[in-house]
Amino acid sequence: MDPAPFVEALSSGKPIVLDGGLATQLEALGEDLGDGLWSARLLADAPDRIEAAHLAFYRAGARVATTASYQATFQGFAERGIAHDEAAALLRRSVQLADQARRRALADGVPGPLFVAASVGPYGAFLADGSEYRGRYGLTRTELEAFHRERIKTLAATGADVLALETIPDIDEAEALASLVAGMPGATAWLSFTCADGERLRGGARVEDAVRVVESAAGSRALVAVGVNCTAPHHVPELVGRIRAATRLPVLAYPNSGEGWDAVGRRWTGSAADRVDGGAAASWVAAGATLVGGCCRVGPAEVASIASAVGGAVA
Repeated sequence: MDPAPFVEALSSGKPIVLDGGLATQLEALGEDLGDGLWSARLLADAPDRIEAAHLAFYRAGARVATTASYQATFQGFAERGIAHDEAAALLRRSVQLADQARRRALADGVPGPLFVAASVGPYGAFLADGSEYRGRYGLTRTELEAFHRERIKTLAATGADVLALETIPDIDEAEALASLVAGMPGATAWLSFTCADGERLRGGARVEDAVRVVESAAGSRALVAVGVNCTAPHHVPELVGRIRAATRLPVLAYPNSGEGWDAVGRRWTGSAADRVDGGAAASWVAAGATLVGGCCRVGPAEVASIASAVGGAVA
């Protein structure tokens, strides 16, 4: 992992466009993601589809592709009979596929630089029961560190530009993740929370308190940005403002469509609360966000709108 180019891009202060929902694009390509491993299943079964999904977002104007490792864990693979070494290879493949898409995009004339963020989802994603939208798993910080350690170590040893510690609902898990990254030489991460409203994480902590905790745990090097994702869009301006007031780090904002996730039926319910598009992203930038994009139910068309509004290239 060489974070220097990504950190340099952040230091410019210019908006950086993130991708959208990888699973959303994979479903648009005809893939069934009803499995508990979500898009991680396709690392073994249909890697070409993952590469195609990343490429669609790069072509739409995203400067960062987030890998298909959100729900990929050693524990989850083991439950499917996938041995440790093969699981490690699949995690590395998630980065390789995004990198292949990056190379294809650059060859096609997409302006660079382009980046790869290795996704690390919360413990709740492994449970595949919607726990990432509740938090408070009943685990200690030590237990959470043990769960995440080897996956983070594996992904940090790849060619990813940054780790994406994302959809974190709980202050204890956020602290555990930040501490792990801080203890791994060369590892660099952003950390984004999923929030219930304009003030609090799903687990109940105030977002300002969570930001201060992770900054303290990560130290001055390991954490390069902090923000929110997989949160209803209409909460984002207030959340960005609160985070901006609590930190000098760059702020991320990549919400979902505002729909709800039915973990039992494994489907999205309701209608979009409001739009994720260029106008919305411009308001997040005005509130203080530097990295903007989308999460679940946000596709290349929405990312293209964002790139058009806030600028698709990094100087």
